[in-house]
Amino acid sequence: ILWVFAAFCMFILLRDKQFDRKQLWNFLPLLSVWKEILLRFLISFVFFAVCVYVFMPEHLFRLVKTHPLLWMAIMILYPVFSVYPQELIYRVYFFHRYRNLFRGKWLMIAMSALAFGYMHLIFQNWIAVVLTILGGWLFAASFYRYKSTSLVFWEHALYGCLVFTVGLGQFFYMGSVMARMGS
Repeated sequence: ILWVFAAFCMFILLRDKQFDRKQLWNFLPLLSVWKEILLRFLISFVFFAVCVYVFMPEHLFRLVKTHPLLWMAIMILYPVFSVYPQELIYRVYFFHRYRNLFRGKWLMIAMSALAFGYMHLIFQNWIAVVLTILGGWLFAASFYRYKSTSLVFWEHALYGCLVFTVGLGQFFYMGSVMARMGS
């Protein structure tokens, strides 16, 4: 469903003569700010690892320890099959489509973050929603500043992989929703 919707958004964008296609492949901003992104990521990694250790110690690095091949598959497949289409929808399409509706910088960033968090209601837990609103804010601010899908793709991929690595992946997995529903 995610890829179908992303393809629809891409179709609309590519038909729009006002859309700057350079946003889809522009990797130059990533080359200039990768150190800043990496530092922010490392601080976040330590913060989330400490939080999981304090509040859910049995989950810290659980997937890495118990299912290393699955973890490795997620590290490779998650960015391609989940991150890229989400960035097309919630940053590229959203920013282009609603640029006239949300004219202020902070309003556009906030609305993108809220829409991104809203989509994660499907996981039926507040942790997924709160973390994706925060992540959505970060990714939207980066996209607003640099207009680079490449940059926000890598940034989103880093944080998504962090979630699965430190032990928070259970909150972002449809299987956990199905288990709660008794399926």
